[in-house]
Amino acid sequence: MPDAGPDSFIENRPFDELTVGETASLTHIVAQRDIDLFAAVTGDVNPAHVDPAYAAADMFHHIIMHGLWGGGLIGAVLGTKLPGPGTIYLAQDLRFRTPISPGDTITATVTVRAKQPETAQITLDCACANQDGVTVITGTAEVRAPREKIRLPRTILPEVRVARHEFMEALIARAAAGDPVPAAVVFPVDELSLRAAVQAAAAGLIAPILIGPRALLAAIAAKSGLNIAAFPQVDIPDAAAAAARAADLAQAGAVKLLMKGDLHTDVLMHAVIAALRTERLISHVYVMDIPGFGRPLLLTDAAINIAPDLAAKAGILRNAIDVAKIIGIATPRVAILAAVETVNPKMPATLDAAALCKMAERGQIRGAIIDGPLGFDNAVSPAAAAEKRIVSPVAGRADILLVPDLEAGNMLGKQLTFLSGAQAAGIVLGASVPVILTSRADNAPNRLASCALGALLARAATR
Repeated sequence: MPDAGPDSFIENRPFDELTVGETASLTHIVAQRDIDLFAAVTGDVNPAHVDPAYAAADMFHHIIMHGLWGGGLIGAVLGTKLPGPGTIYLAQDLRFRTPISPGDTITATVTVRAKQPETAQITLDCACANQDGVTVITGTAEVRAPREKIRLPRTILPEVRVARHEFMEALIARAAAGDPVPAAVVFPVDELSLRAAVQAAAAGLIAPILIGPRALLAAIAAKSGLNIAAFPQVDIPDAAAAAARAADLAQAGAVKLLMKGDLHTDVLMHAVIAALRTERLISHVYVMDIPGFGRPLLLTDAAINIAPDLAAKAGILRNAIDVAKIIGIATPRVAILAAVETVNPKMPATLDAAALCKMAERGQIRGAIIDGPLGFDNAVSPAAAAEKRIVSPVAGRADILLVPDLEAGNMLGKQLTFLSGAQAAGIVLGASVPVILTSRADNAPNRLASCALGALLARAATR
């Protein structure tokens, strides 16, 4: 427990010590996360507070803070300062005079107005003012003040993170602004994959063709409350045949995108490799939106190439660079990951990293700034890079992470998703059409994001 100054403790003012006119205050700078947290805790999703598009057309023309948040700040003064610990909140009367906006510095002040010795009740005037001195809230509070002196260590609050996925929301909106992409949905014989196709179609991302056993698709749709009547269907009984038919449709130009349903990845990819292979290496890219990270992070390859050699890693990088540019990263920074930051002849990943950097220097890999070997920490954290005295245009600022092998990529991707709350869009590149390669563990937002990414890539390939 931290020791030291007065800020390490909270101390009350018992009833007998309080004087009429005595004041106390707290100041807080309002951030978007405050609005998000208040909405999440209370369930108040009034669009004036949480929907920027709605709020822009509302009377204040921007998002505003929930009014009762100011009441909470007043309560914090009463509970921690005046009277402080031991106070019983009895009543509160508030008037909301001016909206509170993100970025405002709000100071809540309470002033003792009257004391009732027989009940130890205190009446206090309350006010909140912004950084310009404008009063935004006024009111009164009734409390029962403590009789005994209390001084306690200040409780250390838990760290709270707000999981927003603004990049993915923007990606989906961008993809939905174009024409739906004809997509073969391969063997969607479970509710998750069938629902994902229906939702992606409803969002305007894809125009699905369902390939699988028609009777089973109808049964799943009926059981799940999904309407698939408007979608073309190809009645094929088994997964391998469905994958082959989807590849044939893509080869013929009838569809521009494939989407994995409830079948094994190797079954689908066998058909893709047989019919849709190009001169490019086939590889997988995750686009990840990690709460609090501040930018999208691409991770490759986590699904296709098990133990890529140097040539394969160069192909994997070229695909990832293409994806980065399509999602708006003009000159992506690529970190080639390894366990250490120096070249070690006993560690092949470091040798590959050095060779890839030289290939980029000689123009064999274009369109990105590449450095490695780099550890994961100093690839994504400026502080970690500075601590290790790494001078690099990539360290701490990577947009693309090239992992040593599939196992490392798979584990890192799942750690970011399940422990860091990342939303991930997964896509396979290098075939003549993109392939949306979802996992059985993917939730609905991840599947929708993957469809959006697939639609953008399919349109770019057509152009």
